Amino acid sequence: MPWSNQSGGGGPWGQRGGSGGGKSPWGSGPQGNGTPPDLEDILRRSQDRLKDFIPGGSMGGRGLIILVLGVIAVWLLTGFYTVRPNEVGINMIFGKYTRTSGEGLRYNFPYPIGRVIKPNVTAQQRVEVGYRSTPTGQGRARDVIEESLMLTADENIVDIDFDAVWQINPARPQDYVFNLQNPDGTIKSVAESAMREVIGRRNIQAILTTEQASVAQEVRQIMQEALDAYGAGVLINVVQLQAVQPPSEVRQAFFDVNAAQQDAVRVQNEAGAFASRVVPEARGEASRTVQQAEAYREQSVADATGQAARFRQVYEEYRKAPDISRERIFLETMERVFGGLEKIIVDQNGQGVVPFLPLNQQIQRPQPQGNAANPQGATR
Repeated sequence: MPWSNQSGGGGPWGQRGGSGGGKSPWGSGPQGNGTPPDLEDILRRSQDRLKDFIPGGSMGGRGLIILVLGVIAVWLLTGFYTVRPNEVGINMIFGKYTRTSGEGLRYNFPYPIGRVIKPNVTAQQRVEVGYRSTPTGQGRARDVIEESLMLTADENIVDIDFDAVWQINPARPQDYVFNLQNPDGTIKSVAESAMREVIGRRNIQAILTTEQASVAQEVRQIMQEALDAYGAGVLINVVQLQAVQPPSEVRQAFFDVNAAQQDAVRVQNEAGAFASRVVPEARGEASRTVQQAEAYREQSVADATGQAARFRQVYEEYRKAPDISRERIFLETMERVFGGLEKIIVDQNGQGVVPFLPLNQQIQRPQPQGNAANPQGATR
């Protein structure tokens, strides 16, 4: 009978046998032999028990109808189910998808008419490509060379281990349930194919150094587009590169080349720093010299201009009174020449030295050390 095939045991009359004490409303079921209950036997024993409650000791048609209706009511009550916050309910009737239900107490036709699948849509699941982790999940247990070795655009080989973290798409859980038979295998194949495509478009040096983040992002995008095209109902949250390095046979040579390139970059940076310090100093010194030359030029031009203007003024006065101007120029010149000298005046007629009041000796001036032997100064 159909009710004898219910999953979870017992069908509408409860659990079958066992130590749980599962008894039907009309008596205990079959005990421990593992065979499904016989519906006719159950009905016959139920009729015997109902005779005690039916007047006249005969069940009749009315009692049978009540029994059938009770069985149907109990069966319909088994259609209630609960959806947890991290789940969605995929409702099916006769194996065909009908709707998706959210969290809470829900109802669908019970088995065998209806069925509910409740996948966890918040769990983050991880697919490992290129390696297998230890049983404790800490570190890599071993490399899978056939998955990790990939060819680059410059015809080098790179060893890449990475993870793809995914979850069921809450908006399309029915696609995941009905379209994916082996989710982990499908996602691993898509991840490996996407990584080989991305690595095949880049040179190995960029992959080992500066473009790892862009590689992971591009792989995630390609995987999501491919899985959406398959109708997989999966979201790729992140692609994490665990190890990116050359093959073990040539790894040390690559490390040496990388170290040499880093040294070259360091020397260039040091040279750039030295140039950035010396060049501004040289430019500043050149600017200071130019400014000093310009200042000297301005000063010389100003002095020459002033001298020329003074000469023109003197010449104009000289033109007005030549004799007086010549005498004044002579006197001013003699004053500049003899003003600081000590003088002795001799009479032109040979009468001897004319005494004069030595006013200059009244002024106590320090004598130069070189004139200590001749304190009287020059003689005319």
